[in-house]
Amino acid sequence: VQLQASGGGLVQLGGSLRLSCAASGRTFSSLARGWFRQAPGKAREFVAAINWLGAGATYYSESVKGQFTISRDSAKNTVYLQMDSLKPEDTAVYYCASSNRKLSSSSDNYDYWGQGTQVTVSS
Repeated sequence: VQLQASGGGLVQLGGSLRLSCAASGRTFSSLARGWFRQAPGKAREFVAAINWLGAGATYYSESVKGQFTISRDSAKNTVYLQMDSLKPEDTAVYYCASSNRKLSSSSDNYDYWGQGTQVTVSS
C-alpha cells in the first residue's frame, strides 16, 4: 500500500486547509485510515481516524474535536482532513496512515504510512 499525502502549506491564524491522502496498491485489506501529526521536538500524536468500511465511523483526538473533520471518498480511495480555525499549535507535519486491524488512535495499529505534509500556521 502506498499513501500520498498532500494539501499542506502556510496559512494564517484562523484559516483553513484540506489535506488529502490518496491510497494505491493492495488497499483491499484496509479497515481504517488515520491522520497523525508531529510538531518539532514532540512525539507523533493521533489526530483523527475513519473506518474504511461500513458507515465510516470517525474518531477524533480531544484537541481537534469540533475543529477538524475527517472524511472519505471510497471511489477515489482517498481520505481527507478538513482543518478549520487553525492555530499556531496546529503547526506540524501531518501523516496519513492505513490500518488492516481496526479504527484506533494508536500508531502501533497502523501498517502503512505516507510521507507527511507540512502545515504551518502563522500568527
